[in-house]
Amino acid sequence: MTPPPDKPDERVRAERVRTERVRAERALCGLVNGLAQRIGDHLRQHAAGLGLTAAQAGALRELDGPLTMRELAGRMSCEPSNATFVVDRLERQGLVERRPHPTDRRARQLVLTPAGTGLRERLLALLAADSPLAGLGPEQRLALQELLEQALARP
Repeated sequence: MTPPPDKPDERVRAERVRTERVRAERALCGLVNGLAQRIGDHLRQHAAGLGLTAAQAGALRELDGPLTMRELAGRMSCEPSNATFVVDRLERQGLVERRPHPTDRRARQLVLTPAGTGLRERLLALLAADSPLAGLGPEQRLALQELLEQALARP
């Protein structure tokens, strides 16, 4: 930790810098939260149009190949028990099935059925058509992705 500046002018400058950092952090957090809210609203709107809950749509979006329940829960940022509840409903709708894991006999893999694959493709097309990120060009999206990955990689 840096010792406090000795001169009053230095202390005033240091306090201004600290205040500006706090303001900038708050503004950036507000923007990230606002974007997350818009993305969530966008997902809920299209999910409802397809007869799905937001959680079901989120699970379908993440099921880009066979996944275990734990892997899906990690992608959905929820507990495995919550993902199980969502997957149970998707399974009853004939959109997902559980299959034995090829290398771990204790685990099961979640796999989309043909109906689930078709619904997922429709969902992804709807989500991409008017995405909250649609105003960004490919380079801007990549830059945003890289910055967010850096921020999330910090412990």
